[in-house]
Amino acid sequence: MTDPITLPFYQVDAFTSGRPLTGNPAAVMPLDGWLPDEILQAIAAENNLSETAFTVPLEGGEADYHLRWFTPTVEVDLCGHATFASGHILLDGEAVRFQTRSGVLTVTRKDGSLWLDLPASRLSDGQADAVLDALGVRGPVRIGQGGNGAILVRLDDEAAVRAVTPDFARLRAVDALVMVTAPGTRTDIVSRVFAAYHGIDEDPVTGSAHCALVPYWAAELGRAEFTAAQVGARGGDLRCRLLGDRVLLGGEARTVIEGTFRI
Repeated sequence: MTDPITLPFYQVDAFTSGRPLTGNPAAVMPLDGWLPDEILQAIAAENNLSETAFTVPLEGGEADYHLRWFTPTVEVDLCGHATFASGHILLDGEAVRFQTRSGVLTVTRKDGSLWLDLPASRLSDGQADAVLDALGVRGPVRIGQGGNGAILVRLDDEAAVRAVTPDFARLRAVDALVMVTAPGTRTDIVSRVFAAYHGIDEDPVTGSAHCALVPYWAAELGRAEFTAAQVGARGGDLRCRLLGDRVLLGGEARTVIEGTFRI
């Protein structure tokens, strides 16, 4: 019998609200070298979290690690919270840089918090009647380009965001992150994010969605810095900054599981 391959495993709650077991859980699995893609996908399905992040060290160049993200069903082009979680595990010093499908992403530690640097989405007015019907709402729609794509629906207030009950079967045909958003009560803005196409009906705290949410709300609020919360069943908090064509997301992370994965 062949000895099992053993891999390090961490589960991290990213963008917590300051309480245990909040934020978005991600698996982080640092590797010495890449395994076959079908094995990576099978591991992510076994973990059954919204994202599993795999990293491999890089020597020299503009990044410290190569980083890839898998949902239980697909590899994705961008994941904020699993990058944030990877930074939490791998940061040794002030910053760690990841080479990804969406370019180089950096996690920095400053003033006791972690900050994730992401590309801002390009936003345009759009129509998405099928999405509005699936959400059961009406409101202005903005379309975001880049990353995993974004369809942003503006609602009147936080209560309206909390009340949305999507038809997930219909949203599974939409190849983009679908988000509802409004001004918040405890934070400047709130949102909920649905990624049914990628195998995640509702994501608790979605860094990549804020690539679109941050430039949208910076224009609406007339300022480049504000606070945000995702307000689904689990939820979590972020601090948001728009710097030109980059989005900075600040917050906290906690390691909740550390162990060994055997295959």
